[in-house]
Amino acid sequence: MSLYMLVSALAIAFVITVIGVPLFIPFLVKLKFGQSIREEGPKLHEKKSGTPTMGAVVYLTAIVVSYVLISLISGTFTSATWLLLLALILFGILGFQDDYIKVVKKRNLGLTSKQKFFGQVGIAVIFYIGYLLAGYPNTINIPFTSIELHLSYFFVLFVLFWLVGFSNAVNLTDGLDGLVSGLSSIAFLAFGVIAIYQKEFSVALFCFAVVGGMLGFLIFNKNPAKIFMGDTGSLALGGAIAAVSILLKQEWLLLLIGIVFVIETASVMLQVAYFKISGGKRIFRMTPIHHHFELGGWKEWRVVLTFWTVGLVGAILAILMVML
Repeated sequence: MSLYMLVSALAIAFVITVIGVPLFIPFLVKLKFGQSIREEGPKLHEKKSGTPTMGAVVYLTAIVVSYVLISLISGTFTSATWLLLLALILFGILGFQDDYIKVVKKRNLGLTSKQKFFGQVGIAVIFYIGYLLAGYPNTINIPFTSIELHLSYFFVLFVLFWLVGFSNAVNLTDGLDGLVSGLSSIAFLAFGVIAIYQKEFSVALFCFAVVGGMLGFLIFNKNPAKIFMGDTGSLALGGAIAAVSILLKQEWLLLLIGIVFVIETASVMLQVAYFKISGGKRIFRMTPIHHHFELGGWKEWRVVLTFWTVGLVGAILAILMVML
């Protein structure tokens, strides 16, 4: 596949998003699809209440259109194409249901934790069935070796853990203007470069399409955000990047490329565990950890830029590990 096709996928997704978001914002405002801010969240976020949400509908559409179009033109529409579209769209639909309940039915927590979990598990199972039917192996590569660990049908447990885990991890990270948009651009670009190196062009094309959509959305999502992606976007991005790592057989690299997502999730788990063990004490001022820095006096843009930098360093190290 030529670089022209990859750049075209990025450019088409970018242009559709840049054109579509300004048209979509008034529509969301008219329907009163505004973000509800959690009562337990930082008080300084109260000013964001009412900001249009579910903006991911635009960039997810842009990604799908761009990816399918260039895949057909370049002749790279493969089983990997179907699997990546499956993960992106189904997790996006689940997130859309969650957002819809929040903004239309005014139930701030959206889907219950059980509903969301079983929805994520169901999507992961569907992905795994497609993965098997496409002839992919039930193996995991051991880091820093050429050894493949055969898990047989136990691999389904890993797929469930990976897709559910990272869809939640990105969802937890989506709490500051532009944070997930920027981190996703970095992470998918890193996997896109790795996919090119491995000659997995269907996956590379998908990654570049996502980068285009995210960069386009970032224009409107950066601080102060004119629109939020909502769970529609964060769940879709998390599920999709987990799927990318599985198809490339670079699962463990996602821990480095998505290091900020991992840290954000770990901060919540540690906070909850320590709170229960210590009888009400806390490690952090508030979790996910980006709120800890906010409450420590950091400006929102400083937290975002710092986390982007951490994500970029992780992505560069991961690329070097694969290529060297």
